[in-house]
Amino acid sequence: MQQTSPDQSPGHVLGAPGRSGRALCRALAVRGTPVVPIARNPARATGLGGVRVADLSGPTGPLRAALADATRIVCTAHARHIPALLAASPPTARLVCLGSTRKFTHWPDAHGNGVLAGEQALLASGRNGVILHPTMIYGAQGENNVQRLAALLRYLPFIPLPGGGRALVQPIWQGDVTASILAALNTAWNGPHSMVIAGADALPYRQFAAMVAEAAGLGPRPAITLPAGVLVPLARMASHIPGLPRIGPDEIRRLLENKNFDITPMRTTLGVTPIGLAEGLHHTFFDTRTS
Repeated sequence: MQQTSPDQSPGHVLGAPGRSGRALCRALAVRGTPVVPIARNPARATGLGGVRVADLSGPTGPLRAALADATRIVCTAHARHIPALLAASPPTARLVCLGSTRKFTHWPDAHGNGVLAGEQALLASGRNGVILHPTMIYGAQGENNVQRLAALLRYLPFIPLPGGGRALVQPIWQGDVTASILAALNTAWNGPHSMVIAGADALPYRQFAAMVAEAAGLGPRPAITLPAGVLVPLARMASHIPGLPRIGPDEIRRLLENKNFDITPMRTTLGVTPIGLAEGLHHTFFDTRTS
C-alpha cells in the first residue's frame, strides 16, 4: 500500500448523520472534496447537503442506487452491515469501514460479534479497502464515553473500579479517527486489510478516569477497588436514579481487560500520529467551554 495524492473524487459516506460520519463529512468539505452523504433517516441528516436515502438493513435496491456512481466509500455505520455494503457497491470502489476493538473482548456481545462478522466478510471479499478498528472514541459532539464518565464522576466522591482500575486503556480522539479515515481513503489498498487505530497513550483506567475528572473541572477522585460482582448490582440500582448514566454489566467486566494496542501500522501505513490523552481532553472540555 502507498499513500497517493489527495483524491478529489466524491466520497460516499454511509452513516453520515452519526458522530464519525458528520466529522468526516465536515473534514472532506473543508478539503474541497465533494461529499455524498447517505442516511437511513433524512430527518437526522440536518446540515448535510445532497443527502441520499438508503438503509443498510433494508432492500438492496435503494442502497445500490445510492452507491451506483461511487468510487470511494466510507461506512461509519456498524460493521455488521458490511455484507450489505459489499453486495450493493460497485466492485471497483475503494472501501473504508469502521469496526471496533470490541472484537477482542473476552466477553462477546452482539456489538463485538457483529464487528467480527463484518471484518470476515470484507477480508473474504477480495475487495480493495480496509476496516479500521478504533479503540474508545472520545471528543466527538455528543459522544458517550468521556462525557458520560465525567457526568458520572460529578456524583461520586471516589471512582469505584474492579481490579483497582489497573487494566490499560488507549482511547483515541475523534480528530485522529477522522484523520485515519481520510488517510485510508487516499491509500492504494491492494486487497482487503484490517488495522487497529488508537491514541498515543496506553494508561491504567484509574489514571484515565482521574485525567477526565481534572479536565472536566472536578476535584480529585481517588480510585477504590470493588469486585465486579458488587459493581454490577450497584450499577443496576444506580440506573434508576435520574441524571446518572447507565452502565451495563458487560461494560464493568470489560474494565478488567487490557485494551492497549500497537499503533505502528497506523503511523507507517496511514501516516497518522495520534495526539496524547491530555491534549485530546483539553480539546474535549476546554475548547467546548470557550467556544
